Amino acid sequence: MSNLPIFDVAGSALHAQSVRLSTIASNLANADSVAGSAEATYKPIEPIFQAQQSRQDPSLTSVNVKEITTTNEPPIRRYEPGHPLADADGYVFSPDVDPVSQMVNMISASRNYQAGVEMLNTAKELALATLTMGR
Repeated sequence: MSNLPIFDVAGSALHAQSVRLSTIASNLANADSVAGSAEATYKPIEPIFQAQQSRQDPSLTSVNVKEITTTNEPPIRRYEPGHPLADADGYVFSPDVDPVSQMVNMISASRNYQAGVEMLNTAKELALATLTMGR
């Protein structure tokens, strides 16, 4: 913990967006994966965030990653009888990952991460300016 709680708040924001970007990367990486059964199909994941009040300054609220959950979307079933992973009826299953919405979320997470970095830079500049006062 730092002496200036703004750094803790900004750090929690960066961590949250980093987790968000990691889950998006996992979803996109597995978007085209297939399995021989619905149970074995990759399940898309998403982070659940929770507000957390600062212990040092009750007026500040940071963000905490509460958990990473799997979505309840059923897998997509496609008829591909020649596929090596096809079930006895010739079907393969793929996760219901929408690459477009994942990309939109990725852009949003990236922008939020950049905003967090700017917040840290501004807080650092203000802290340094405060230290040089009275010279």
